[in-house]
Amino acid sequence: MINALFIFSQRGDILISRLFRDGIKRNIADVFRVQVISNLDLRSPVLTLGSTSFLHTKHNNLWVVAVTRSNTDASVIFEFLLSFTQLLEQYLGSLDEESVLDNFSTIYDLLDEVLDCGYPQSMDINHLKQIIPIVTNGNGSSKQMIKPILAKSTSTPDLVNSDVPWRKLGIKYRKNEIYLDVYEKVNVLISHDGRIIKSYINGHIDMKTHLSGMPVCKFGLNDSLSLNNEEADFLSEYDVKNKNAIPKAAAGSVILEDCKFHQCVQLDKFDSERVIKFIPPDGEFELMRYRTSENLNLPFKLTPLVSEIGLDKYEIRLSLKSLFPEKLIATGVVVKIPTTSTTIKVDFAQSGGKSKFSAEEGCILWKFSKFSGLTEHSLTATVTLAQSSYSDRNNYYQNSLSRAPITLNFELLMFSSSGLVVRFLKVQERAQYNTIKWIRYIAQGGSYEVRY
Repeated sequence: MINALFIFSQRGDILISRLFRDGIKRNIADVFRVQVISNLDLRSPVLTLGSTSFLHTKHNNLWVVAVTRSNTDASVIFEFLLSFTQLLEQYLGSLDEESVLDNFSTIYDLLDEVLDCGYPQSMDINHLKQIIPIVTNGNGSSKQMIKPILAKSTSTPDLVNSDVPWRKLGIKYRKNEIYLDVYEKVNVLISHDGRIIKSYINGHIDMKTHLSGMPVCKFGLNDSLSLNNEEADFLSEYDVKNKNAIPKAAAGSVILEDCKFHQCVQLDKFDSERVIKFIPPDGEFELMRYRTSENLNLPFKLTPLVSEIGLDKYEIRLSLKSLFPEKLIATGVVVKIPTTSTTIKVDFAQSGGKSKFSAEEGCILWKFSKFSGLTEHSLTATVTLAQSSYSDRNNYYQNSLSRAPITLNFELLMFSSSGLVVRFLKVQERAQYNTIKWIRYIAQGGSYEVRY
């Protein structure tokens, strides 16, 4: 699949090179240096010359390049390059020229583990840390732990041959805990007349486990594949303490799309029983990703109105209303209202929050450190333009499509915008110890835009 892999500096110096197949020589790097690095007009991430293809990404002024001479799916190679750069960041702390030069032996060891004759292998960080441990030096950068060759040779086969290479044996904790966080980024585009043009949620479930032994965890969600629509009031089954935070959409099913699971999940159990069952890695990891676009609960309603009040002035009125339960509080609420480049002054009047005009960002900022549920605040911004920009004002005022949309950012705990809820979370282990469980729901503003 991959014949060779290179990491170049911004100047084109070879920092890392590994050849996996015969017929490829190291001087092929000169071709990439001339055709891509020295070519400022080249924008395509794929360069094909004859039977040789260079697939490349750029990260912090470093070029990460895979060379192939086979008819390979480019998306697979790009996914590997992205995962590999993320892996290097986890090992090195930061991925730049200095960290690569300081840790080149670690990078070569990682390449030997994640690529077998050019074919991608397991890139699970928990598995790799057992083979190539990480030690942080006094400067905060990562260094590879130097271990005796005999010790490495005796421990590695057990990990490679294990049915669960992402988890080592003999883990013990005094207090057994499991944390489950459901993150959802709300993406919505609303027209100037209040119509929802598009809306969807990108979600992921993160976990942190401090569990002894070799536990088996399983939990169920109220997605449309795992619920019987004839079931009545099942909210009592939910493994959460604050049931008032569960939105109304949770009383029905949620359609999940594009689900992607961590390798520890037993997919056959999910297909047959609609239960997510797994032996978790130790520590933090991402269990799954999903997307949904049906029956969303928007946490805020933002209503803008722009009007002309003079030759050199116009007025923007905003109403921001929270639609989530009264007991919840959103934090880090920021509304950005773009302005024209000829804006010279903005006067404000608001019922809450803090507002200011940022000439550097070219927008009005309306911020709330805390925003309670079922409350409403308003803002009136009077924008003064330079006298030479009347035509710009007319275009801005008359054509809503010429204006960049208003954006909204926020974070809201214990609120599920999709209505997705964990029905149960169970931990089973031979020792039959008690487990402390923590479940959180975090809704965040993604691409939350309102035209006006």
